[in-house]
Amino acid sequence: MQEPTPEMVQSWKETYKTFRPGLKPNKKPIQDVIAYLKENYPVIDRTEQKLLQIVIENVTLNEHSAHKIPPGKPPLAQVFQIENTGTGKSLYENQDEIFKGCPVIVGFELESGYFMVEGSSQLWDELFIYRGLDEEDLNNYYLVAEYVACIQKTGHPARK
Repeated sequence: MQEPTPEMVQSWKETYKTFRPGLKPNKKPIQDVIAYLKENYPVIDRTEQKLLQIVIENVTLNEHSAHKIPPGKPPLAQVFQIENTGTGKSLYENQDEIFKGCPVIVGFELESGYFMVEGSSQLWDELFIYRGLDEEDLNNYYLVAEYVACIQKTGHPARK
């Protein structure tokens, strides 16, 4: 949520050098991530065109994500809101200060496997670890460093 400093970039590269050799591709299909979300949290579908378009633009305007859409396939978005009940309640109770009072929204782009979370860094970390990284992601020092940071922050063991 900030412009990266040279120190941050250097730290990501060091983390990459340390942890990349032990990581293997483990990315789950996006439908598995959606199923995981629905199994673990109370969700409601959000079908507003504005929300769907935000997800699509987050993919199509990002070179790393955009080329993961297969040729000839249009981007396809799905958006959910986590309800502030049951297991969803803890996400709202543990929101970062910047998100306090905002709904927790999760968007998926079904062709590229991209996802985004607004309103809960805790849920983003959880889904990022669950989804994992593909071979291409494992060659991106930022994504590897972010994956390792999420694992270290949550104490979640990395999946092989």
